[in-house]
Amino acid sequence: MKLTVLGYWGAYPWQHEGTSSYLLQTADFSLLIDAGSHTLSVLEDHLDPLTLDAVIISHYHHDHIADLGVLQYYRQLRGTSETSVLPIYGHGEDDAHFASLTLANVSKGYQYQEEDTLTIGPFTVTFMRTKHPVPCFAMRIVEDRTKKTVVYTADSGYLPAFESFVTQADVLITDAYFLEGNENNPVHFTAKEVGKLASQGNVKTLVLSHLQQELDLSQLENQARHYAGPNVDVLLAEKNLTIEI
Repeated sequence: MKLTVLGYWGAYPWQHEGTSSYLLQTADFSLLIDAGSHTLSVLEDHLDPLTLDAVIISHYHHDHIADLGVLQYYRQLRGTSETSVLPIYGHGEDDAHFASLTLANVSKGYQYQEEDTLTIGPFTVTFMRTKHPVPCFAMRIVEDRTKKTVVYTADSGYLPAFESFVTQADVLITDAYFLEGNENNPVHFTAKEVGKLASQGNVKTLVLSHLQQELDLSQLENQARHYAGPNVDVLLAEKNLTIEI
């Protein structure tokens, strides 16, 4: 299984690099996790977008769905009779945005709820509602054959429920928007919170993402590494960062 970061900034693109989007692949299946700005152009460096197998969306803030519409247009205009209808999974708590996941003969929206367990190709996906101004869901994605696990917090402030949700993850992708000192924020995590979460959950690799453009990112990384401890590999997200799991 391979994870590739396509975009990682929070809120808006910065210096020609985009917002939240991640590509999770096995030998024969490609799953796009969120589709922020610049997703489509970076995705093309890794695969033909017509061969993408599925998309899953954590929530409908623009920095997580900005390129979803143009991905649909790409497949509509460049697809052939051999191009499959793309399944796009999203929560159903926003009727208008959920409806936009379906484009006739191009994509079809599939609704999930917090208590659901989804099978998407070779993956089993479970969910946790996060702390955010709009409905948003973290994901725990397990490859059925190897049991390798990726957890994506999506956007959230700290919640105690994350401690069990992330446990034993091979890779934990976290919202790490704030430096230490801003704990208990109602919208986003801090470096201290995600570092401690990774340590307590015996996570192997922590990826700091949804980054704030004005921060000293080396300071953010150092703070997270301090609290994660020596047994957690801590990485700053960057475009095209690839992790073999």
